Amino acid sequence: MKWASAIAEGSDLAVTAATACTQLLDALGGLQPDLVVAFVSAQYVDDWGVLTDAVGGACPAATLVGCTAGGVLADGREVEGRPAVAVVGASLPDVGIHPFHLGLGELAMATASPWSIRRTIELPDDEEPCFVVLPDPFSADAERLVDALDATWPDAVKVGGLASGASAPGRGGLFCGPAVHREGAVGFALTGNVRADAVVAQGCRPVGEPMVVTRCQDNYLVELDGAPAADALTQTFATLEAADQRAFKTSLQLGLVIDESSAGRFGQGDFLVRNLLGMDPDAGVLAVGARLTEHQVVQFHLRDATTSSEDLAAALLRYKRELGAERPAGGLLFSCLGRGEHLYGEPDHDSRIFAEQLGPVPLAGFFCNGEIGPVQGRTFLHGYTSSFGLFRPRGG
Repeated sequence: MKWASAIAEGSDLAVTAATACTQLLDALGGLQPDLVVAFVSAQYVDDWGVLTDAVGGACPAATLVGCTAGGVLADGREVEGRPAVAVVGASLPDVGIHPFHLGLGELAMATASPWSIRRTIELPDDEEPCFVVLPDPFSADAERLVDALDATWPDAVKVGGLASGASAPGRGGLFCGPAVHREGAVGFALTGNVRADAVVAQGCRPVGEPMVVTRCQDNYLVELDGAPAADALTQTFATLEAADQRAFKTSLQLGLVIDESSAGRFGQGDFLVRNLLGMDPDAGVLAVGARLTEHQVVQFHLRDATTSSEDLAAALLRYKRELGAERPAGGLLFSCLGRGEHLYGEPDHDSRIFAEQLGPVPLAGFFCNGEIGPVQGRTFLHGYTSSFGLFRPRGG
């Protein structure tokens, strides 16, 4: 198994894609890739067939999957606001590659009956797959899709991101082989001699104390520990230092404990972090970007550049220690559009942290409209997150 990545900038999509493919083949040392994953800036004209033609011409034996993006990254560089093409390719002996496109009909069927997704994604029954999924944000219900994948293949690792950069429905592109799709979702499953690891950094830290939801309705948080939710918010704010109080006003989130078996000892990896959407001060009710249940344990979280950077480094360090001397052969990074230079004030931040922790592992990806990755063994659609899919041989 050998992976390589490349990135090229330029105003002409055909030339830029060809340059990226040439760099990719050079990095593979003469090997022809079996898989190419490509991300292309949405600043180019929307004739996305130029991209599929370029990759198909340079890598005729490869399965191509990819999408358009608001920013792309590879080889330690993150290009935002400028046209560029990023690719990662892999020679994958003894690995099955199973590309798929899920149209609106297949997605509707998967929502109604999750197991129906097996009709479109046909995989060997005796194989343990891993998935990369790239939905269109305008037409695909990504949360329902990952729920269907979890229901059908509960033990499979699933990562990905929502295509970005398009200003309206039908303006972006999803690539699957030579075809360009304008709706639905594309992706691929890998089977055989491959293992996928997921690292998800949500970029937040808990503040205050864990509390129990004592009253709620759908995504409306009415009471915490028997008191109005807005009162709990005010009380938490009062306990914080000045710097956290400033962040509280602009970057407040709510963490939902996923596994409550270790009650009272919750850390950053124990929460699914969701946006706080608003507050009704008269009723004392908070609106949350997730459906809530009574008796659920929650805790307020803060997000800022320092916390996000530290959380990413800590998540990658934990993964590095779990691997020991081994390293992944290559990987994909799905990072939120709200990260990058906008958050950190510097380019290449997440790519740099990754290289510092894991070394020169070939990596490519893009800035997404939402990121897909597991937390506590269940797959979720996230925001403000960096989700890594990292691949290595099963025997390695």
